[in-house]
Amino acid sequence: MKKFYALFPLLGLLLIACSDDDDAQTTTPDPDPIVFTSGTADFSNYVSIGNSLTAGFSDNALFIAGQEASLPNMLASNFALAGGGDFNIPFMADNLGGATINGLTDLDMDGNPDIANRLFLAFTPDGPAPTRVPGQGTTEITQKLSGTFNNMGIPGAKSYELLAEGYGSIAGLTMGTANPYFVRFSSSESASVLGDAAAQGATFFSLWAGSNDILLYATSGGTGVDRTGNANAMEYNRNDITDPGLLANAIGGILQTMTANGAGGVIANLPDVTDIPFFTTVPFAPLDPTSETFGPQIPALNAQFAGLNLVFQALDVPERQFVFSETEASPVIIKDEDLTDLSAQITGALMMNGVDAGTAQLTGFLYGQARPANEDDLLVLTSRTEIGELNEEAFALLTGTFMLPPETAGQLAVNGITFPLEDQWVLTPEEQEAVGNALAAYNQTIETLANQFGLAFVDANALLAELNANGLPQVDGSVVTSTFATGGGFSLDGVHPAPRGYAILANAFIEAINETYGSNLPGVNPLDFTGLYID
Repeated sequence: MKKFYALFPLLGLLLIACSDDDDAQTTTPDPDPIVFTSGTADFSNYVSIGNSLTAGFSDNALFIAGQEASLPNMLASNFALAGGGDFNIPFMADNLGGATINGLTDLDMDGNPDIANRLFLAFTPDGPAPTRVPGQGTTEITQKLSGTFNNMGIPGAKSYELLAEGYGSIAGLTMGTANPYFVRFSSSESASVLGDAAAQGATFFSLWAGSNDILLYATSGGTGVDRTGNANAMEYNRNDITDPGLLANAIGGILQTMTANGAGGVIANLPDVTDIPFFTTVPFAPLDPTSETFGPQIPALNAQFAGLNLVFQALDVPERQFVFSETEASPVIIKDEDLTDLSAQITGALMMNGVDAGTAQLTGFLYGQARPANEDDLLVLTSRTEIGELNEEAFALLTGTFMLPPETAGQLAVNGITFPLEDQWVLTPEEQEAVGNALAAYNQTIETLANQFGLAFVDANALLAELNANGLPQVDGSVVTSTFATGGGFSLDGVHPAPRGYAILANAFIEAINETYGSNLPGVNPLDFTGLYID
C-alpha cells in the first residue's frame, strides 16, 4: 500500500504540468494499418475447380458448415482483403449432408444411401466410434440451384470427368455418367464443370484435382485395375487407376482453358494417400489375446491350423503359416491375390495325409491365397468394423455350396481369423506400388504444368507427409497431427481434412500465391477452425 500512495505526488505534478502547457501534450499515434495487396494477381473474380478436397467435404459428407470451412472459401476471405469479390458456394440444404435423388436415397439398391449423412463421434459401450448423424438430409439433388458458383469443387470427380459434357445431367444419373453434386448447380444438361467454370471469366483460379484418380483404387483395397497405358476413359470402372497420360491431358486442358484470358492461378500436387488416417489407423496385428472373445479361442484355432501349417512347410512357404500368439497381438489372415494359388496343392497334400476330400477341398479353397498380414500391409479404416465379425456372404457360401452345418460354417466365416479378409479391406505392397507409381507420374505432370503456365505451385504431398510424420506445431504450442479422430488434421472419414487441416493447407496455398505474384496476404489461423465437429 505504501508504494501505491507514493505515486500520488508524482501524479499531481504530472497533472499540473499538463494543465500549464496543453500544447505539450503528446499521444502515441496508431501504427499504420497493414495494407494488403494482390501484387501482380487480380483476385476480383476467383473460381475454384476440383473435387471433394475443394468442395469442403468432411466427415464423409458435404454439408453447410464444411462448405463454409472449405479451403477455397478460406482463400476467398484472404482475397477479399486485396480486391477480391464475392465467392458463391452451392450450399447443401442443411448440416446433415445426406441427400435424395427424386426422393430416393438408394438408387443402386445396395441397402445404403447413395449420399449419406455426415459422421460424428458417438460414445458407445465399445468406446468412441464414428457414427452417422441420425435423420434424413433435406437436400434434393434434382432441385436445381440458380446462378453461378465460384466453388466448382465436385465430390467424387476424377480429373477427366471435370471436362466431360453432361456431367451435370439429371438423366445421366441413372446411367452413371453424371455426378449428383454437379447436377444440383450445372448450367444445363450438357454442361461440363470446366465449361461452367470458364464461363465465369475468372481473373484468378485454383485447381486441385486428380486425387480420386488413385484414391478410389486405394480406398477400395485395390479392387480396381491399374489402367496405366490405357487412356480410354470409356473402359474405366470407378475404382481404376487413371492412366497418367489421360490425367496429364485433363489437367493441361483445364489450365489451357482457365488461363486463356490471362488469369493467374494456383495448383497443388497430390498427397500420398497412404499417409492419411484411412490407411494408418488399423494395425496389421489387431487381434488381442486379452480379448474375452478372441483370447480363449487361440488354443483351438492353433490346433485347427496345425495340419495346414505342415502343408505350408512342405510346400516351402512357411511365411503363410497361421499361428496366433497367446501373449502378443496377432496379425489378421488376409487373402492376397498376388500370391500363387496353392488351392490344388493344399487339397492334394491333405488328402494324401488322410483328410477326407470335402474337408481338403474346402481348406484349399479357403486358404490357397491366404497369408498372415504383415507390417507392409495397410488395412483400410473401414476394416475395423469387419475384423472378427461373421462374414454373411461366406456363411451363405459355406452352408450352401459346401453344405456345412450352420455351426461349422459360422466358425469358418469369421473375418480375419478363420475367413481371410478379402481384397477390399487391405492394400497390399503390390497395390501400394501401383498407387505410388501413378502418384509419382501425376505429381511430375502437375509441377511441370504449373511451371509451364507460370502458376503458383503447392507441394501438398510434402506438407501432408510432414503432418503424418511429425505433426505441425501451432502458435499456441499445440501440434496438429494426422492421428485419427484426435489429431485435428483429419476428419472422421480418415480421408478428408478437418477444418483445421484445411486451414493449414490454405496457408500453404497463400504462401505459394504470395511468392509467385508478390501479394502479401496474411493467411488464416488454423486454431480459428475446429479439429473435430462436436455434435
